[in-house]
Amino acid sequence: LDKYVRARKVSGAIAALGWGDRPAQFIARGREGFDDKDPSRPESLYRAYSMTKPVTGMAAMMLIDEGKLGLDQPLADFAPEFGQMQVAIDPKVSLAARPAEKLITIRHLLTHTSGLGYAVVGRNKVAERLAQLGLNAGIVSKKRLPGFPVLPPTPDPDTFLKLAATVPLVAEPGTRWAYSMSLDVLGIVIGRVAGMPLDRFLAERLFGPAGMTSSFFQVPQTASPQLTTNYGFLGPWPITIDRPGSSIFQDPTPFAFGGSGLVTTPADYDRFLAMVLGKGMIGGQRVMSEKAVALGTSSLLPEGVSLDGTWIAGNSMGAGGVSGKGRDEGLYGWAGAAGTAGYVQARLGLRSGIYTQYMPQEKYPILSEFPKALEADLIARAQRGAA
Repeated sequence: LDKYVRARKVSGAIAALGWGDRPAQFIARGREGFDDKDPSRPESLYRAYSMTKPVTGMAAMMLIDEGKLGLDQPLADFAPEFGQMQVAIDPKVSLAARPAEKLITIRHLLTHTSGLGYAVVGRNKVAERLAQLGLNAGIVSKKRLPGFPVLPPTPDPDTFLKLAATVPLVAEPGTRWAYSMSLDVLGIVIGRVAGMPLDRFLAERLFGPAGMTSSFFQVPQTASPQLTTNYGFLGPWPITIDRPGSSIFQDPTPFAFGGSGLVTTPADYDRFLAMVLGKGMIGGQRVMSEKAVALGTSSLLPEGVSLDGTWIAGNSMGAGGVSGKGRDEGLYGWAGAAGTAGYVQARLGLRSGIYTQYMPQEKYPILSEFPKALEADLIARAQRGAA
């Protein structure tokens, strides 16, 4: 953290570390923005982006546990328009397609094996078509930014699903891992099953019981002073792309984006991780059943799907997040597009998070260096204990 903040590569950064059910320890450096007088704090608000996916995944686990949703239940049961999907023959070349042989299921949505595309993130004709239709369940800035195309507005959730079903899939459901808007679609389904929008369901069933008091899909004006500034890069220099007071995350969206829409604090997200590590319990309060957490953190990949060649090769997928295998057995969590990550390591009884705000996250190797630094600390700790 010192290295990146002192070099002014990031305005601020926070690491959150916790053992078992003990309170987290926070290492904070820098400020909420280069021109912000507020220091980085555990209560600072960060755009979590894809760290939203495990949260939505665990919401689905609640409904599966209650028998209101089936892990292998077809998506078409909740959105009939997905009952006759087409699969692109070669999505890199054209939208020419054939009828799908399988139905998309809830399991497929949870593990990015649905075959659904991803506007902007994907680099194929399917992604281009999704972008043309405004099927981009994500926001970045009110500014026009280099490298970020101007897209049509995202429609309401019902229209979103109807239009999404008209676009061919990139692969046959249940056969290939392809990062996608699956968790955004699942968030809409959760709303239909629960009889309330995803954001309200999470507020009532997860955030409230877990004591997550500063987690939002639309940041209220009262919380504006807590919001960090997000930066992009013009060459080597960071430029402001979203700031408190005029943030796009303070405006309403057509629906709560279950794959990318959460804004939260290191303290709040640590409580989510502590609840997962506690097998559904936190502070004596049961938020989820132990069975639901165990299922959500286990391997949910359809049989025969390989992760070779993906950035999680060697592991598996749980509910919206990685499920560790081998030396990573017990690992569950995910990272976000603006330089954030949060994981539990159940085998070690450890939870960890890193929080900065810059895009793209590949600009710096922070998210790959953080776990290496953490592992080095753990090894040193073990060696001291042995001595």
